[in-house]
Amino acid sequence: MDGLIILFLLLFLFFFGLSLRSFYQFIVYKQDLKKEVKEQTYIFHLLEKKTSRKERFLAKLFQYADDFSHIGQRINFSSENHDVRKWLMQAGYPYRLTVERLQGLKIFLAIIGLIIGGISLVIQLPFSELTVVIYPLLGYLGTIYWMKNKAKKRQEDLSYHLPDFLDTMSVTLQAGVALDQALRDIVPYFDGPIREEFGRFIQELDVGVPRREAYQMLLNRNESKEFQVLIKSLLQGERLGIPISQTFRQQAEEMRKLKKESIKEKAAKASPKVTLITTFIVLPSSLILIGGLMVMNMFSQNQNIFQLLQN
Repeated sequence: MDGLIILFLLLFLFFFGLSLRSFYQFIVYKQDLKKEVKEQTYIFHLLEKKTSRKERFLAKLFQYADDFSHIGQRINFSSENHDVRKWLMQAGYPYRLTVERLQGLKIFLAIIGLIIGGISLVIQLPFSELTVVIYPLLGYLGTIYWMKNKAKKRQEDLSYHLPDFLDTMSVTLQAGVALDQALRDIVPYFDGPIREEFGRFIQELDVGVPRREAYQMLLNRNESKEFQVLIKSLLQGERLGIPISQTFRQQAEEMRKLKKESIKEKAAKASPKVTLITTFIVLPSSLILIGGLMVMNMFSQNQNIFQLLQN
């Protein structure tokens, strides 16, 4: 009997040791597999954004807008679903917003504005009768303007950083590197829309999306004129067999010319704005000041300004 107990105990220890060894091999294999997958699919991490504490707070706050999404989709003045989807796509889906959440956000902020306006009316603040109407409108329309502005700014950033990206791509392609590999090597060193859009482009190619369809998705997601010209040139170059490195170099030169022209145009538009402010704000204020001093001088028995100030 004692011999059987010892035998079973030895068998138990033997199989327990085998199980521990197998478990250890499984852990090592799992870590190696994760490392290999991470190295092969690192481009997926290009789409992940580092969120600050402020962005996390806003994202948490925006979750309350989900309760008003159905109302927001019905009250869709200046914010149809297809328009909202377009703005979100061009803005890069900030704060993980969706069409439904943004539609609810405008109603949520309108209700917040109504509450603030009602409180100001109760405590009899100045112009409280107007704020009851103005604050809800600001909450509703301000949300739409905010999203449009973010979409516009992101497209401008895309156009601004595109020439540098094209120069780097042109040099890499001339060295004999393939387009996909060049994108994998260069995209991680850029920030903002360039990294997000081309990172997503490579991700789509990796999951089996045809190249032409992936290019078309890039066109649909962005309305930047320079970016549109680049993608259409790549499509045409692929169809006609034009070297891609030459396409990138020519597009970089053209975009730098367009960038210079855009800066000159903005500078030319700034001069009339300065003249407008001077004409309608600075000049009338100066005339009112001079006229007021003259009137005060007339009613103070022709005393000079210093005597008038002393009185």
